[in-house]
Amino acid sequence: MSFDSISRRSFVKFAGAGALAAAVPSAFPQAAEADSTDNDPGDFAYQRETRARRMAWWEYARFGMFIHYGLYSVIGQQEWVMESEGIPIPQYELLAKHLNPKPGFASEWVKLAKRTGQKYMVLTTKHHDGFCLFDTKLTNYNAVQQGPKRDLVREYVNAARAEGMRIGFYYSLMDWHNPDGAICKTDLAARKRFVAYTFGLLRELLTNYGKIDILWYDEPWPLTAQEWDADAMNRMVFTLQPDIIVNNRNGLPGDFSTPEHKIQAAKRAWESCETMNRGWGYQRADHEFKTPREVLIDLTLCAQQGGNYLLDIGPEPDGTVPAKEVSILDTVGRWLDTNGETVYGTQGGASISFGNYDNFTRKGNMLYILVYFWPADTPAAQWLTFFQKPTVVAVGGLNAKVLSARLLKTGQKVEFTQDEISLRLTGLPEQAPDDPITVIACECDQPPVVNHHRIRPLWPRYGVGMPG
Repeated sequence: MSFDSISRRSFVKFAGAGALAAAVPSAFPQAAEADSTDNDPGDFAYQRETRARRMAWWEYARFGMFIHYGLYSVIGQQEWVMESEGIPIPQYELLAKHLNPKPGFASEWVKLAKRTGQKYMVLTTKHHDGFCLFDTKLTNYNAVQQGPKRDLVREYVNAARAEGMRIGFYYSLMDWHNPDGAICKTDLAARKRFVAYTFGLLRELLTNYGKIDILWYDEPWPLTAQEWDADAMNRMVFTLQPDIIVNNRNGLPGDFSTPEHKIQAAKRAWESCETMNRGWGYQRADHEFKTPREVLIDLTLCAQQGGNYLLDIGPEPDGTVPAKEVSILDTVGRWLDTNGETVYGTQGGASISFGNYDNFTRKGNMLYILVYFWPADTPAAQWLTFFQKPTVVAVGGLNAKVLSARLLKTGQKVEFTQDEISLRLTGLPEQAPDDPITVIACECDQPPVVNHHRIRPLWPRYGVGMPG
């Protein structure tokens, strides 16, 4: 992952309902990036022709677990520590003798992902430091020949497969340990060796572990796609794993884009990857964790825009997931047990607008109103009948007619009124019925879209100070 990317907070501070609106410039999804592959020469027919079939499960899943685990976990100062602190390679190599995850570590990861409601997992099989968590015949810098004396990737694969979890491999093209890893840019003989080494490691990964669902490339430095022979790389990958999907970080478009530390919709499949605190790998002194509400806001923002959310954990040296991360993910999982239909299988485009306290996802003709901050007990109810007691949730600019509405958690019917300008859901309780987000499910007469701007020309223009 990028060392320069600083983890952003989903919203600036949760100071109340106004925080959402105050955070708009930095928090909400940016306009769709110019990342369509419609006419991209790097998007080859052999990928396009099978993409819909290969991607169908992934586009339904919406939510995955990223796992950064490796030698850097022993230090506990994030995954770029070897380069960011300038640790000499012979010193860093000593860590390989001390990485020794406990028995069953991978099973704990998989069971946590399932409780959380995540549908797939992506593990760092080799990060930038060059250490391989898998058995390889191409280098002795691997978990089988060093400290663990075990194939950690195989343990992960076996655990995921036993629970029916989709399996992803992260693989960093950049390599700080291999002598050819930096000089290959200008030394053609080194480049030939390093590219062959990379192809060889990928071939082992995609041959020795059965069916793999995702290949998640990272950091192509220092070579271009052409210098990597990235087309041949992907052709090899699809020959070995015909049903796999690949991302866009080997210099080619791949099947999906990967915005990092931001939610940025694209004109194609995309997945936002994010940390729970500020580091991807374990960082023992970093306690700036997102709240469950922040995680769910990010997840539902991705779903609203038609993207996926890949949320990272950074296990401790023995493979234990930090207790705070487990607590956050368990809360997220309990919420998804009740409200999962607001995320899984949803289509993008539910809204091109945002409320001060809510957001929207959709599936077919269903509109899900996700109320982040419950708008109860406003003093304005003394003067404005619009805000009927005890609570009103109002949505301006809905294109569809609502046929029925209910609280998703309890199934309780919700009364409403609607005109061309506003949908008003009334008679709601003063306390939020669910935590950390309450969902109101509305059945509509057509696929719903919320566009606040649509109502501007519809408002009657009159009032104080207007000429008589």
